[in-house]
Parts: sequence; C-alpha cells; structure tokens
Amino acid sequence: MAKSFLFELVSPEQLLLSEKATEVVLPGSEGYMTILPDHSPVMTAVTPGIITVKSATGQMSFVVYGGFADINRHGCSLLAESAVSVEKFDESDLERRISEAREVFEGAENDEARNKAEDFLHQLTSIQNVISTF
Repeated sequence: MAKSFLFELVSPEQLLLSEKATEVVLPGSEGYMTILPDHSPVMTAVTPGIITVKSATGQMSFVVYGGFADINRHGCSLLAESAVSVEKFDESDLERRISEAREVFEGAENDEARNKAEDFLHQLTSIQNVISTF
C-alpha cells in the first residue's frame, strides 16, 4: 500500500474531509503546491482555487476561496475561509464573488489596493476557467 498522510479540510461551517491521502494539490500563496507523505513542515496562505486530493478511495476535488494550510511530516490541515466539493459547486456563488471583486477593483483608491483587488479577481476568474473542465 502506498504511503499516506492525514488530510483535513475544514471550513467555518463544517469538517469537509478527513482522509488518508497519498497526494494533495492546493493553491498556495506562491502557486499550486503538491503535498506528499513526509513533506517538510510549512505553513502557507491558500488562495482561491481548486484542491485535488488523491487517496485509496479515489480522487476528490474542492473549490476553496482562501485560507491557511499547516503541513508537516504526518499530515496537512487546511483551514478554508469557504470551501465546497466540486460536485456541490454553485456557479452563481462564484459569479457573485467575481462581481463583488470587480466592484472592489473599480473602487480601489490607490495602486496597492487596486493590485490586491486585481490579483483576487484573477484568482476567482481562474476558478471559473478550471471548473469548466470538471
């Protein structure tokens, strides 16, 4: 049997997943990263994107809208601001979030705020592009 580690995905509403995984791909603050068993300890911000979890029972995917991941040799805990399985994904919720992000971008009062809003808007529209492949 392949080596595994405990992966937990938690949103403010519920524990979405607690499973022995062989691989997790998540959108870290510096780009997508792959977590494997015995991963070096690291904490990272999680940006909006798609999380893919591979386990003995198959592959699962989730849409996440930000959070933090705590990774160590024995597991990975992802505390999401908001997350939902791809099967339960609501496109109207994403469209609402994109609309709100556009308003923030258009109303930005300085370059720093505009750049931050533009990055967030890009992350949300990337989800829209990726989710169409599921």
